[in-house]
Amino acid sequence: MAQLVLKNIYKRYDNGEKKWFQKKKENDFAVKNLSFTCEDGEFVGILGPSGCGKSTTLRMIAGLEEITSGDAYIGNVRINDLMPKDRNIGLAFEDYALYPPLTVYENLAFNMRAKKKSDAEIKAAIDYVAPFLKIDDLLDMKPPALSGGQKQRVNIARAIVRRPGLLLLDEPLSHLDGKMRQSLRQEIKRMHHEIKCTTIIVTHDQMEAMSLADRIIIMKDGELQQMGTPLEVYDDPVNEFVAGFIGEPPMNLLASTIRKNADKFFFTFEGSELQVAVPVKYNTVVKDGMKVTLGVRPVDVMISKTKVEGTEIPVALYENLGDEKRIGVRVGDMLLSMTTSEDVYYEKGQMVQLVFHGERTHLFDPATGERIRG
Repeated sequence: MAQLVLKNIYKRYDNGEKKWFQKKKENDFAVKNLSFTCEDGEFVGILGPSGCGKSTTLRMIAGLEEITSGDAYIGNVRINDLMPKDRNIGLAFEDYALYPPLTVYENLAFNMRAKKKSDAEIKAAIDYVAPFLKIDDLLDMKPPALSGGQKQRVNIARAIVRRPGLLLLDEPLSHLDGKMRQSLRQEIKRMHHEIKCTTIIVTHDQMEAMSLADRIIIMKDGELQQMGTPLEVYDDPVNEFVAGFIGEPPMNLLASTIRKNADKFFFTFEGSELQVAVPVKYNTVVKDGMKVTLGVRPVDVMISKTKVEGTEIPVALYENLGDEKRIGVRVGDMLLSMTTSEDVYYEKGQMVQLVFHGERTHLFDPATGERIRG
């Protein structure tokens, strides 16, 4: 196992133009001032939308991309200038990249043979790894005869057969169907617990990150937004981007104006008569006329069975997904989503009363997107 430390990492791609005295702009960088630590044996997920710099970060760790500035360490060794083969890293790509003429056994053995390992050492390593990923019955087959899930299992096994100190997984499940992805997620989690290898997975799928990782790094535009456990980033997002990115369905983010009536504050919404009482915890940070973004998860908005003044609103959308029902209402030109596991049905246009779980609401500054804490 190995600890990974990144300190103030930047990555800038040269577009080939040579312009004298041209100042480098901050937005020229694919990765900007990225710092984090992945502890020994930890499973860390790097999550973010396409183009946020997550795969570039992984490739810099692996040595496939040069670090523009900053320092990367595995253990106590600075790896910036080490060749990929000298970093003791296993890397499983998004594409399987298996050798079609070779059997699965020979694919797994290829890199070990290049390192002059004996046949006995190679066999022992493959016999140890193959059962973890359920490929021990595939060793005599060739890649063209394998399914997508089997190829990905072989791809991951090839990355770990050398027992690397650090395992890097770059979108390993993106080409698989939903059922296969769920199955292989479970296999990866089980394998990680068995071999206790420090692991980083890059993905744009929050379900993968939240189900697999001990901690999640969320990136946007090359910058780290938040790092924490799945529960921390779900319950305590640091900004509007994280709040809206984590969760399925995503958090409702509603533009609101605070209004004071007597000694109470209310969230009001342009184009809607809906009014929601501001939780007492925010009384010290809000004022009359203040613009905020109200964040509330669909599970924290409920339909009341009793009348709640100022919250009557017509149903705009109803979806029955079996174990979950989704209800949507229009708040001005915004859609407010709710989810429930109750066996309920609502007609479009039916009037309902809303109740917000006030202690689980979040406020954000609409200008900066940063969290406003009560």
